[in-house]
Amino acid sequence: MLKYIARRVLQVIPVFIGVTLVLFLLQAVIPGDPVKMITGERAMSPALRLQIMKANNLDKPIPVQYVIYVNKLLHGDLGTSYQRGRAVRDMLGEKYPYTVKLAFAAIIIEIIVGIAAGIISAVKRYSFLDVLVTLSTSVLVSVPVFWLGMLLQVFFGILLKQWSGGQIYMPISGAGGLSTDFPDWVYLVLPAITLASVSTAYAARIMRSQLLEIMGADYIRTARAKGLTSQAVIWRHALKNALIPVVTFIGLDLGAMLSGAILTETVYNYPGIGLEIYLAIGRRDWPVVMGGVVLVVVVVMVINLIVDVSYAFLDPRIRYGGAAE
Repeated sequence: MLKYIARRVLQVIPVFIGVTLVLFLLQAVIPGDPVKMITGERAMSPALRLQIMKANNLDKPIPVQYVIYVNKLLHGDLGTSYQRGRAVRDMLGEKYPYTVKLAFAAIIIEIIVGIAAGIISAVKRYSFLDVLVTLSTSVLVSVPVFWLGMLLQVFFGILLKQWSGGQIYMPISGAGGLSTDFPDWVYLVLPAITLASVSTAYAARIMRSQLLEIMGADYIRTARAKGLTSQAVIWRHALKNALIPVVTFIGLDLGAMLSGAILTETVYNYPGIGLEIYLAIGRRDWPVVMGGVVLVVVVVMVINLIVDVSYAFLDPRIRYGGAAE
């Protein structure tokens, strides 16, 4: 397994180089004067312009600029924001904890509701519960995330408040703080439900299809022939193997959520890394955009590695290294 993990870690290097190279070239070819992005539209002398270019390595050839940029990345330097003049590392460091909290809240909903719904749907095949799960997942998959977020805002933040005379409602923006009327965790409820909606539907579908497929396998029929109860067959034999594709999906989905949910964070004005990247794109603040994307890539690669390694613990038939692969 150590050899397998080492190979997976080494595969990160070309991916990292490829992503940073593409980002850097896009920054170089996109129209616009980088000096004006830093200083604004105010007039400046040629001497001051040259000084700014030297300070930001803009006077050097693009290959040299890229080498300098990668060297800074390897030392944890993501650059300085054009608009705010702050270190990008500090800016993203302030926003990322909010994204982490939102991602884990959403993934908990996805794990509990998605897996439970998939199991119930498979066990109660063709029943009312199966039809309900199938219909609900079809609707959730079809609904755009931003529209669902606004719908929840209207219902829980406006209509519910009107119907209850201002007694019962939920916050529809922000992340809380010391001066609010709600605990901070309440601000996570609606964004987490919105973020987890589509993924929960897919998790339930995958869980259902995998469990139904495995329930028809030979070893399941053998277990039943030995006199095991239906519950024992499902929990001891079927569920563990059926979880492998679900764990893959949820693991990759967690990586995507930890990368920042731009739509969800924008709709709820939630101060995570997704909203920060979205605002930076509008301001053409490329150091923030590039720093955010690099952080996203690193998080996704780490999550993918964890998911790959988890296979060995879920299915003993899977072995890493040598001819077994």
